[in-house]
Amino acid sequence: MGVERTNNLPEGLELRRKLRRKATPEENAMWKMLRAKKVANSHWYRQFSVGPYVLDFYCPEVRLCVEVDGIHHNMDEEMARDERRTRFLNREGIEVLRIPNEVVWNCSDMVIATIEQAVVERRGAK
Repeated sequence: MGVERTNNLPEGLELRRKLRRKATPEENAMWKMLRAKKVANSHWYRQFSVGPYVLDFYCPEVRLCVEVDGIHHNMDEEMARDERRTRFLNREGIEVLRIPNEVVWNCSDMVIATIEQAVVERRGAK
């Protein structure tokens, strides 16, 4: 008996494609940083679905998610939604790093260092 697949299901493909096409400038900048394997030689996916959620960026090797958050994530309703999402992902063994938009632009070296540290730590925890 095989294991039931729950991530990146085919029925969510169009949504993931739409989200890639409508990516914010900050998400595009983050993708440029991650896709070249310059962060601890790790492989990343963008718009990867886990259960009912589509993650901005995901490294399956270390089960690390990076979310690039705009100003609307500071609103109460959105914060509650993000909290539920993070709890779900944590139960799945996925760590979530939330990076505000302005930090992507203003502190990209710090963002890469933070992600790299999380990757290295999670590799060590295996």
